[in-house]
Amino acid sequence: MKKKVLSILMALTMTAGIMTGCGSEATTSTESTGTDTQATETTQSDATTETAEATSDALAGLPDAIGEGVIAATPEMYSAIDLSSPYTVQMYLIGDTPNDWDEVLGLINDYLKPFNTDINVTFLSWSDYSTMYSLVLQGGDADLIFTAPWCYMYTEAAKGSFYTLDKDFIANNMPLTNKYQAAESWDETTLSGQTIAVPSNTAQPMGKIVAIRQDIADKYGIKELSSWEDYKNFSLTVAEKETPDSGIYALAAAGDNNELWDVYREQYDTFLALDSDWFDMIYEYKEGQLPTRDDIKLAYEYEPFREYAKDMKEMADAGCWSRSALTNTVTDDDAFGALQGASIAWNASVFTYMRQAEQTDGVTCAAYDITSPHLVGCEAYSNNDMAITASSKMPERAAMVLDIMKMDTYVNHLILLGEEGKHYSMGDNNEYTRIDGAVENYPPMTVSASWAIKNGELSEAGGDEREKAVSDSWEERVVSNPTITFVFDDANVVNEKAAVNTVLSSYVPMLELGLVDDVDATLDKMIEECYAAGLQTVLDEFYNQYDAWLATR
Repeated sequence: MKKKVLSILMALTMTAGIMTGCGSEATTSTESTGTDTQATETTQSDATTETAEATSDALAGLPDAIGEGVIAATPEMYSAIDLSSPYTVQMYLIGDTPNDWDEVLGLINDYLKPFNTDINVTFLSWSDYSTMYSLVLQGGDADLIFTAPWCYMYTEAAKGSFYTLDKDFIANNMPLTNKYQAAESWDETTLSGQTIAVPSNTAQPMGKIVAIRQDIADKYGIKELSSWEDYKNFSLTVAEKETPDSGIYALAAAGDNNELWDVYREQYDTFLALDSDWFDMIYEYKEGQLPTRDDIKLAYEYEPFREYAKDMKEMADAGCWSRSALTNTVTDDDAFGALQGASIAWNASVFTYMRQAEQTDGVTCAAYDITSPHLVGCEAYSNNDMAITASSKMPERAAMVLDIMKMDTYVNHLILLGEEGKHYSMGDNNEYTRIDGAVENYPPMTVSASWAIKNGELSEAGGDEREKAVSDSWEERVVSNPTITFVFDDANVVNEKAAVNTVLSSYVPMLELGLVDDVDATLDKMIEECYAAGLQTVLDEFYNQYDAWLATR
């Protein structure tokens, strides 16, 4: 749409320039041009009105809300988009490729034939995405890409890597999203007035928990875990008594221990005012209050992180994970499911890997909320997003595909759950049941795109009673991050922030894994290098923007 408007403006500008150089004849010509322009604008206005009416007619009869009936996209809904030429949308996701992905993608592309569009998907594996993500965006091939605050969203937005979405673009090219997307969600992906990504359409409790091999715990007389110290004791026990015999680590850590840090800090009722790569700004929540600038600090200058790093060193020295954990390429989740680790830490996704592990006879698992009764954060809409790239050759077509992925019932369920009848069956009240083989070949809700396009209407029939017990326990403790709509624009300090991130990325993983000789000395050295790299400049900009935002609340 923007390209078309730009072409018209350029043509009119060139015409005006030519006529100005024609002396007295320009008067007659300009009058004629003005008349023609008026006619053109009238024609365009009529065409726009007709397009809007056609889209509105196509949307008529759809359910009022997601979950209240089947939503089916049709080409008529996208009358503002030129679908006359075939186009392949290049989409990049992070994570591992499900065994049956090609089959699922084939079904999606069959469905997209009336739209003269198909999708080619490239997965950036967990071991590669941190190095490949920026390169993909630089390459100019991508149309759509998964992004998130924890997946370089702000860093890449500062580079101009994402296509800016405005209300007209969304209305014309994403009519279903325009109709069904939660209105309040857009604030979370809007940076300095520009919307850079399409957020997920659901915000839900997102407590952090640990899952363990309960059969191993029972073996050593450990019946349950109710605190951080209990988890630490379990891990040290496994390292001392189990690892030497079976080779199973207490935690098969890979790359860092950020997930475990998220569990640890729940003891202190913390939220992040900024979650950007390694550059996290943290504060302790006070009920009914917004934090002041004095409450918010760099996560690594927050004293509990220092204590956490000391626990990590104690556990690393005891052999709770491999000394090569920094370079491990198998995720701790996958290792747990494959019986190589005795615990994992994260959100309710741990139940997926518990079920994988329990497919082996004799293996039993349990999940524990070791930070009760502390608050449980509510997942932000922006925690998982999809962005159209600035280099997309057809951003309108990419928008259409994303619209269908998000809101068309058939395509949405294909991505989230796989093929109905093969991977799952659907019952009443939008409850699905896994079919044997689904966990191995297409685990539900594990493709990264599914996190960004979920709408919250699906639930698993019966479900795992353990998961229900944990989620039920969260209900009275759920708190929304009061700073969620504050978005830091680092455009004025992009170089300094990048330099600080380079320092952090060199040190934080080692500290989180305890793979340092002296925690205090290493942490102090890291902070010193951060300030030398420009940390104070970034903090000053952050606090100035935060104060301005706070004044509007």
